[in-house]
Amino acid sequence: MRLARVRYKDQEAVAIVLAHHAVLLDGVRSIPQLLGRPDVVDRMEELVERLEAHQVPEDLDLGSQVRPLPELTFLAPLPHPPKIVALGRNYVEHARELGNEATEDPPIFFKPSSSIVGPEEAIVIPPESREVHHEVELAVVIARRGVRVPAEHALDLVGGYTVLNDVTARDLQREDIQRRRPFDRAKSFDTFCPMGPVVVTPRSLPDPDRVRVRLRVNGQVRQDASTADMILSVPRIIEYVSRYMSLEPGDVIATGTPAGVGPLVPGDVVEAEVEGVGVLRNPVVAHPG
Repeated sequence: MRLARVRYKDQEAVAIVLAHHAVLLDGVRSIPQLLGRPDVVDRMEELVERLEAHQVPEDLDLGSQVRPLPELTFLAPLPHPPKIVALGRNYVEHARELGNEATEDPPIFFKPSSSIVGPEEAIVIPPESREVHHEVELAVVIARRGVRVPAEHALDLVGGYTVLNDVTARDLQREDIQRRRPFDRAKSFDTFCPMGPVVVTPRSLPDPDRVRVRLRVNGQVRQDASTADMILSVPRIIEYVSRYMSLEPGDVIATGTPAGVGPLVPGDVVEAEVEGVGVLRNPVVAHPG
């Protein structure tokens, strides 16, 4: 099942996304709220399967809740997560391309929720950086609280998956690493965390460690790999991160980016894609100042 946060006639709603239409959900305030109700999600999954098979229950009247996709604006699915936890160097070839060592205890950093933008929103190149890079990633959405979760139970915490572009001011990151300082500022500018277009539930993406991850700039492929290439799998990522902090409903974990990161300049159009989840498209513009 694909869930989205959408705008329709100046009102926001959570919606189930089908092939050509979306079903707006009454009474659902946010995607994390829904994912925290596994019993409700299970019933909705069954309904979606029947709708996709054109087996509409006779007593079901969706009526005005159904909208064609072109009538909707897709927004960032999780606009204010409690925290965005990100892993660096979780793909061997990406670690090597930046001259770093790949290990099984990758660095952890955070991105602020103020950096989030949704599909079709612009990535703004800040005046403080002359080398802004793209980084496509599979992102994990946490639905249940956990701390020190063993890998064999880690997927029980997962409510879904989305696409995340960990936009990075590479020159600032390089400078901070050389000065032995945290590099969070390089990750934190407004618009540096495009996310979306949907959250896909685990039932629709049963093996997150075997999906293709790609990124195109102006139609040309820059990054192309599989999550099978990750050093830490999704369960091991959750085990690793939850060793150091509690994971809360609505948290997002960015699982790392593969090799092929590169520069973005105003006028570019970026398409970050995770197989089974969707394509996240964002234009790139210069800072107005």
